[in-house]
Amino acid sequence: MSRSARSVFVFALYLFALGAALLLVPNRLLSPFGFAETGEVWIRVVGMLALILGYYYRGAARHEAAAIFRLTVHARGSVLVFFSAFVLLGLAPPALVLFGAVDALGALWTWRCLAAEPSADS
Repeated sequence: MSRSARSVFVFALYLFALGAALLLVPNRLLSPFGFAETGEVWIRVVGMLALILGYYYRGAARHEAAAIFRLTVHARGSVLVFFSAFVLLGLAPPALVLFGAVDALGALWTWRCLAAEPSADS
């Protein structure tokens, strides 16, 4: 497994853990970060989506899908921007930025790995 694939695989594991927590025990995960407790189904929908994204990321890593790795760098990098905007607009507690930082750090790791690996496109 290439270094970039390993970075995406590790991020898939994070998504599996986050998704499972949001699906099964969302309030236990979110309350320590200052989020209001909820009984709404939407947080569990987000958990389901995180699990599905984790499944895609794991598959991309197993198949060395470098084109997908590059796309995830852009997408994961944007999460911090969106989450920061939500906080600045007063729509979410500041702790949301921590979740965005995890995405940004994962994107940076993958980007650095991709930069160090020979490109299949060239």
